Amino acid sequence: MSPTARRTPLPIDYGARDYWAGIIKMGLSKFFILRVLHDGPMHGYDIARRVERVTGGCCSPTEGTIYPVLREFEAGGFVTVAEQVVQGRQRRIYALTDSGRAAFRVALDAWMEATAVLADTARAFPTPDCCEGESP
Repeated sequence: MSPTARRTPLPIDYGARDYWAGIIKMGLSKFFILRVLHDGPMHGYDIARRVERVTGGCCSPTEGTIYPVLREFEAGGFVTVAEQVVQGRQRRIYALTDSGRAAFRVALDAWMEATAVLADTARAFPTPDCCEGESP
């Protein structure tokens, strides 16, 4: 393909549950990284496993997801990083700063507000009962 040729993007299937689940998980990943670091300092692998555990497997961040977020948080002053030898290996240990704790609180409030709106919407548009209209 020539440098000036453009690829046509694949159409997005807005009717696919996987599409919406991916969008939600992308947004929640940052929140849950802050959440698990609220419990105490840890290295990247432990952060990923803890997020998976805390979310019951709903969010399972990969290295490709977690480290760019941690660098972003570090650049913004939301986490600090310390080098430490753990089981003979050099590890980067991440810890929330006061700004990171405040950001977690703001994020929690925002997600709770969104959750309430989603619950209201779900009540307004209930899922049809599988047996609706059938007689016993």
